[in-house]
Amino acid sequence: MFADRAKIYVRSGKGGDGHVSFRREKYVPNGGPDGGDGGDGGSVILEVDEGMNTLSDYRHMRKYCAKDGENGAKRNCRGKNGTDLVLKLPEGTVVKEAESGKIITDMSGDNRRFVLLQGGRGGNGNQHYATSTMQVPKYAQPGQPAKELTLALELKVIADVGLVGFPNVGKSTLLTQVSNARPQIANYHFTTLNPHLGVVDLTDAQSFVMADIPGLIEGASKGIGLGFEFLRHIERTRVIIHIVDAASTEGRDPVADVYAIQKELEVYNQQIASRPQVIAANKIDMIYEAETEENPIERLRKEFEPKGIQVCPISAISGKGIRELLYHVRHLLDTAKEKPVVFEQEFFPEYMLGDANEPFTVSFDEDAGEYVVEGPRIEKMLGYTNIDSEKGFTFFQNFLKVNGILDKLEELGIQEGNTVRMYGLSFDYYK
Repeated sequence: MFADRAKIYVRSGKGGDGHVSFRREKYVPNGGPDGGDGGDGGSVILEVDEGMNTLSDYRHMRKYCAKDGENGAKRNCRGKNGTDLVLKLPEGTVVKEAESGKIITDMSGDNRRFVLLQGGRGGNGNQHYATSTMQVPKYAQPGQPAKELTLALELKVIADVGLVGFPNVGKSTLLTQVSNARPQIANYHFTTLNPHLGVVDLTDAQSFVMADIPGLIEGASKGIGLGFEFLRHIERTRVIIHIVDAASTEGRDPVADVYAIQKELEVYNQQIASRPQVIAANKIDMIYEAETEENPIERLRKEFEPKGIQVCPISAISGKGIRELLYHVRHLLDTAKEKPVVFEQEFFPEYMLGDANEPFTVSFDEDAGEYVVEGPRIEKMLGYTNIDSEKGFTFFQNFLKVNGILDKLEELGIQEGNTVRMYGLSFDYYK
């Protein structure tokens, strides 16, 4: 079964706790601390698998957890690191945070491997806390907590060219003629239920990937028929081929069909509708001249070529006109300004610490004249971040931005130069 959407829960491994222990050896009555460190928790990693073309695996199993790190032990024994969890995804999968719908990563282009959730760092054993004044430390650091996310996975196929048109106009037949794709073909509406991809090889020009986008009918952008389920697959295409039945073998008007599909594309995404297009007027071998009727090819040309859309008459069965169509498409690809679509990251899991629902408060201390930020997540962030380093301070700033803390401060009327206090640390606020 083809599946292009799935919703799953993922969790990284918790860091192991540091251990509290002391040397106990014969003739060594006052041994020092020897508590070992906890192991790091396993990370959740996404990888592109070239052999996958569906998300069906994630329809059956929906919960994925990396292994926790082991706790430290006595005699300076460090806990074992948790095993990473690697999730294989088909190329073109867009990973979103389920609640907000914001994009975390797009597994396409050069992005073949993505660390989604870093495992919690293991805590230090008590051996790290011995000082000249505290030679018997009875404290060890707990491991960092696990991170968790609910993900919405969406597969948007990778193709340079998208074939669009009403059912039974010859999209699958054309794809079979020009590539190594072998979709099932039958004379029924909605025979094609899966997006099919094929590589088009040209003898003296660069090859390109073509996709048969199924299920487009009037009302598709509103969820009617199968269209809404598959419109997402055309989002990456740079050139669109409208295939129409020029012979009207089923009584359809090819000019009206182009306008109907164009309208669905505009409603779904105006940017897609403005991409370079070409009309493949199929089934020309079934056109019979009549003295009283205008030739359908000429009618299509009069209607659309003044608008910059070339009409290429073809027969997907016999192969007539297909070479001219493909070279025109290659020319459109070479001159297209738009690069292949890669969706930008909008949600940053690395700025999450523990439970994303843990509260924080932002207030103004009138006596001290300072803005005060407090909460469990803030305390954890400060405990695990070295803000004296440039990298740590950048992480600190991004954490405040992503979690909405800067927005809260601005709502309270903070101005540049005002002081912000967080658990004994004070900072001057500048945009």
